Amino acid sequence: MKNNLEDSYIIKDGNLEAKVSVTKNEGEYVWTYSLNVPKLEEATTAFVDDIKTELLKKITISTQEALNIKMSEQLKTKFFELSKKMVRDSIPHLPEQKLDFIARRIVQEMLGLGDIEFLLRDDWLEEICINGSSYPVWVYHRKYGWLKTNLFMNTESQIWNYASSIARGVGRQVNTQSPLLDAYLSTGDRVNATLFPISYFGNTITIRKFARKPWSIIDYIKLKTISTEVAALLWLAIQYETNIIVSGGTGAGKTSLLNVLSIFIPQNQRLVSIEQTREMTLPSYLQWVPLVVREPTSEGTGQISMLDLMINSLRMRPDRIIVGEIRRAEEAQVLFEAMHTGHSVCATLHAETVSETVRRLNSPPISIPAVMMESLHLIVSMYRDRRSNIRRIFEIGEIVPSEREGIKENIIYRWRPYKDVISPSEPSLRLLESIKTYTNMNDEDIKKNLQEKKSVLEYLVKKNINSVDEVGKIISAYYDNSSALLKQVGEQ
Repeated sequence: MKNNLEDSYIIKDGNLEAKVSVTKNEGEYVWTYSLNVPKLEEATTAFVDDIKTELLKKITISTQEALNIKMSEQLKTKFFELSKKMVRDSIPHLPEQKLDFIARRIVQEMLGLGDIEFLLRDDWLEEICINGSSYPVWVYHRKYGWLKTNLFMNTESQIWNYASSIARGVGRQVNTQSPLLDAYLSTGDRVNATLFPISYFGNTITIRKFARKPWSIIDYIKLKTISTEVAALLWLAIQYETNIIVSGGTGAGKTSLLNVLSIFIPQNQRLVSIEQTREMTLPSYLQWVPLVVREPTSEGTGQISMLDLMINSLRMRPDRIIVGEIRRAEEAQVLFEAMHTGHSVCATLHAETVSETVRRLNSPPISIPAVMMESLHLIVSMYRDRRSNIRRIFEIGEIVPSEREGIKENIIYRWRPYKDVISPSEPSLRLLESIKTYTNMNDEDIKKNLQEKKSVLEYLVKKNINSVDEVGKIISAYYDNSSALLKQVGEQ
């Protein structure tokens, strides 16, 4: 069979290396992601099996280590060092590289997900899907889309064991009574598992990977997801504590945009985020308290809902509240109450456009009254073109009170697909007026402020400063002494 090699690269896990080849095999309908994993010799494999048995006898795992996902890396280090010592004691003259190789494979198999660990370290992958032991593992590649891999799970029990291990790490269980799991790995990657017979073809694990280097606003500008002009406007809106909902379809990048925009939050403010499962990664310099929902046990006890967390967050003296996604009427009600009481709120909602977002909020089952909707200043809708795999800000609309309709939306910016540009649509009727009211700025001040922000963003693009903390340092410098920063920017 003829294979047409399209791409190849190396993935590393410590000193372990695996080669990836992306090919189109003759006679097959989809591209193949082949992972060439380093293997142990047959004699070494038998020796390693003995080491594993001895390891389990010698090492003591505390309840805290077993149940605390944050301690998983410490546990892996403990296993690695002890397994390395045991191999060295058995084979004293083994080269250091070989010793390290054997010890890391032991840790991968005992505490990790075996060969899947290499996939977790491939920054090109967004999704890893185990669909049962009878089927290959599939991956979603940022460059090539869905690819079939050459990896298979040995048995359904192996998939169940992996799911159970992940569940224990977050204090949960997955079994025949509770066959669904929504959790996350120590890396922050989100995991969903389903067990047979809920998933008819076999046990499944779906891992949604998050970028090891979080996106920044500069990355978004370079990718044309947003323009410097629009970024400057959103910077102004966030700086002066307007309430924003980011909407979009599945995979459009709603949470990613919230992450990106959080860099504009002033560094002296307290932020509380509320999510179903933790997806956000905010700048390290912010005073940030992430809260995560807890699902009920198999006995139906111990549940902490989004609503519980939202009500509790109001007692934590937050300057900002970020909600992962509004799903229910009660959540939306509390969210808009928080806006009414003076908290600055950002959230996401599943809706394709600004007008659809307004309809979802207005209509059953959410049914937010128009008078409460007035607390919302901006709706930013995201769009994903699956054919070309690009994400764009599709519309930016403001909520404007209306005597006849209660509220109406005014689209300030709109993406023009035929030109692939985000361009002005209608003049702002409310956002800028609201900012002027609370800041004592006039039209010229606003115009100057937006131009300053645009200049700073263009400077960061030019200098290729794109890490979250580096960009955050510049934003903080602007808040501390804008004149000094603008002088530095102007001299470049």
